[in-house]
Amino acid sequence: MANIKSAKKRVITSAKRAERNKAVRSEVKTSVKKVNAAIEAGNKDEAKAALQNLQGVMGRATSKGVYKKNTNARKISRMSKAVDAME
Repeated sequence: MANIKSAKKRVITSAKRAERNKAVRSEVKTSVKKVNAAIEAGNKDEAKAALQNLQGVMGRATSKGVYKKNTNARKISRMSKAVDAME
C-alpha cells in the first residue's frame, strides 16, 4: 500500500474511475448485443432503434473519455453498415 498521501488518493481515484469505466463499457456491450440480436432476427425497425440507442451510449462513453473518438466512429460505422445491409 502507498505511504504518501497523494499516492493514497491516486489509488482511490483510480479505483473509482475504473469502476465507472467498467460500467460504461458494459452498457456499450449490452447495446451492441441488442443491435446484433435485432439484425439476426431480421427486424430492421428494431435494429434501427437499437442503433440510435447505441449511438447515444457510445457518444456519452466518448465524452467521458472511456473510448477514443475514432473508436466510437469505427464501431458506429460498422454497426450502421450492418443495419443498412439488412434486406
